[in-house]
Amino acid sequence: MIDFLSESEKLFEYTQELRRDFHRHPELGFQEVRTAGVVVDELKKMGLNPIPEIGKTGVVCLIEGAQPGPVVLCRVDMDALPMTEDTGVEYASQNEGVMHACGHDAHVSMGLTVAKLLVKHQDKINGTVKMVFQPAEEGLGGAERMVEDGVLENPKPDYSLAIHVWNLMEVGTFGITNGPAMAASNTLKITISGKGAHGAQPNMSRDPVLASAHII
Repeated sequence: MIDFLSESEKLFEYTQELRRDFHRHPELGFQEVRTAGVVVDELKKMGLNPIPEIGKTGVVCLIEGAQPGPVVLCRVDMDALPMTEDTGVEYASQNEGVMHACGHDAHVSMGLTVAKLLVKHQDKINGTVKMVFQPAEEGLGGAERMVEDGVLENPKPDYSLAIHVWNLMEVGTFGITNGPAMAASNTLKITISGKGAHGAQPNMSRDPVLASAHII
């Protein structure tokens, strides 16, 4: 039995150093050139063969086990938000107007740490782990771009896993669900056509403002 918890705790400084580096250098969606470069370099140091520029700035890497088995896709996101950081921490953002305010710096660091742990025990893996570092999660369609570039093929995953840090949970705990979690976003456009009338005869009009209020 492998004690992954103990092994991951020994890699705490590695994970922390990466996370703070990513936090200092946040990049917006489809601009994660430096971030992707660090990811590629780290994966190569582990003896892996990462494939960059999937979905423009995404990275994919296979960790193949010694025995055949299912393909498990592990996905983390990399992009930051267009916000100015005002935290005062020593590793605060050095990119004006851009900040890792949603934890993706932690996600990338955790993904690399997972890869490091899996490579160490590669001879005990039955199957393949497909590490996916996704760009442009913040509403820009990074996942769709990666799918268009074939991230779900060669090999096709049997299972897909994703993570997100959550500051309302106690340190050392995690939540898991079978299927979608949290909310997705979409847009809906409604066109309301009105009809004008004299101000003394509002009953002869079709007021789009009033109609909008009723719809809301």
